[in-house]
Amino acid sequence: MSVDGQTLRDVIDYRFLSAATELTLLYSRGAEQHEVTVEKDWDEELGIEFESPVFDGIRRCRNSCVFCFVKNLPQGLRQTLYIKDDDYRLSFLFGNFITLSNLGKLDFDRIEEQKLSPLYVSVHATDRQCRNRLLGVEAPDILEQIDELGRRRIQINAQVVLNPGVNDGAQLERTIIDLSARHQTVSSTAVVPVGLTRFCRNGELRTYNSGEAREIVGQVTRFQKTFRKTLGRTFVHLSDEFYVMSGVRVPGYRWYDGFPQLENGIGLVRQLLSCWATRRRRLPAAVPRSRRVGWVCGVSAYSTLSQLAGDFNRVDGLHVEVYPVPNRFFGTTVTVSGLLTGADVLAALRGQRADEWVLPRVMFDASGEKTLDGMTLADLRQGLADPVGVAGTCEELLGLTLLERASCAA
Repeated sequence: MSVDGQTLRDVIDYRFLSAATELTLLYSRGAEQHEVTVEKDWDEELGIEFESPVFDGIRRCRNSCVFCFVKNLPQGLRQTLYIKDDDYRLSFLFGNFITLSNLGKLDFDRIEEQKLSPLYVSVHATDRQCRNRLLGVEAPDILEQIDELGRRRIQINAQVVLNPGVNDGAQLERTIIDLSARHQTVSSTAVVPVGLTRFCRNGELRTYNSGEAREIVGQVTRFQKTFRKTLGRTFVHLSDEFYVMSGVRVPGYRWYDGFPQLENGIGLVRQLLSCWATRRRRLPAAVPRSRRVGWVCGVSAYSTLSQLAGDFNRVDGLHVEVYPVPNRFFGTTVTVSGLLTGADVLAALRGQRADEWVLPRVMFDASGEKTLDGMTLADLRQGLADPVGVAGTCEELLGLTLLERASCAA
């Protein structure tokens, strides 16, 4: 309930306050409350786990973004998917993107006191009028807020969700220039395309075509080359989707500055290809018995995984086939593996057989138990009637494909 008399608002308070060698803890057990003094080393954990990372409720998003993915979700999915959070605590803890539109002075003070850095911020546009149009509300000046965080020595990783004809072109150029001028506060900037489902009710929105994607890749690449010289780092990064859409090869490993926004789809393809370049030598000349393996993925991952499958298919007795699953649930414009549903996977593989199906780990929740439509791994195994494994790395992919289950999480 409290540490040294201070009430806990969230797990951040607990971590911050428990960084001492002697603590007085107030805890409840049933209807009774108890107090105990604990002595420990500075870096020693107490072994306490919490049901939720925040104890006073998640800060909900008050914006009305024209492209809001959550707002356009259909009914029947996992309940946690409908939570529109805009909570700086979850940004610090889990890398959730926030808009900063609901922060007051006390929030900035706490962020500074507890050194909640880095934060992940959805900027979208630095032009205030353009940003307000995207957020659907009158928001504070984002550049003033970034400068305030900078004065408090807080780092941010920025995100720009591009919408055709709204915040691309000259607006994107202005945004990149404004953010790069604050490169000591802004560690990285991600540029990702808007993701629209078939449930989107805004007829003015659309996705990018391949030609437009090539223009954006060219525009951002010019900035990247300049920043490599002037800042010593790439600074602004394109999502893998832009490279897939445009047909342009992803940059080299060092171009990604240590992959600060990997969970945002920035550099997943490059990381996989680079990892595989060091693992491919482990492929045997032949397998003991004939084996057919199916790799399941979203449409956008097909070309990359096909490159890897070509190496596997040179192994005598081994046949690997990549199965790109069209996203019928959200619509065919959604092509990432992380938004595949169990029902779509079963429908796409109906009538197919394999000695092993390998599913992408990103299509399951954080615990690895359920898909977006609530199917479990057990449900999928029953529906496919064949062995099913889950891979999130090339190491796991290698192990499952070669039937080395002991070397991977299956």
